[in-house]
Amino acid sequence: AYLALNPAGTVPLLHHGDFLLTETVAILGYLADLHPVARLLGDGSARGRADVTRWLAFLNSDVHKAFKPIFTPARFLADRALAPALATTARGHVRALFERLDAQLAERSWLIGQRSVADPYLFVLLRWTAGTKVDVHDLSNLRRFGERMHDDDAVQRAIAQEEPTRDEPGIADAPAV
Repeated sequence: AYLALNPAGTVPLLHHGDFLLTETVAILGYLADLHPVARLLGDGSARGRADVTRWLAFLNSDVHKAFKPIFTPARFLADRALAPALATTARGHVRALFERLDAQLAERSWLIGQRSVADPYLFVLLRWTAGTKVDVHDLSNLRRFGERMHDDDAVQRAIAQEEPTRDEPGIADAPAV
């Protein structure tokens, strides 16, 4: 059924009325534009939108992509015996990217200082760290961010809708999405 909607089989896919949209950054921008009062693309200025877009680009082009060798080593290696070494190297790279995000959150609750569409994307990627054994437990700013997101009622409803068959563990125990 999913392939009928999206023959590429990639995720995410937004199905909104008769409109099908793929690609995380496009979907998040579209959702923010549907709800301008929420100011999810910054403070309404070109600079505010650029700041949100910068972090969306970093999350999508750097952080998200850095997980690929862990999730799908066969795309990078002909010899599957090398997959554990590749995953170890990739975990180190992912960890370094999360250190940058932790530093960004040092003086703020949200990536740009106010809640934006970049924050739920970061939350999803943060949840991936547990299932991929990327150790970020000592990154206290990220931990606080993850706890704040996890405690949000709307986030809880979204998790329950997407993962209805299991009890939701804590951030540190969340499986890879």
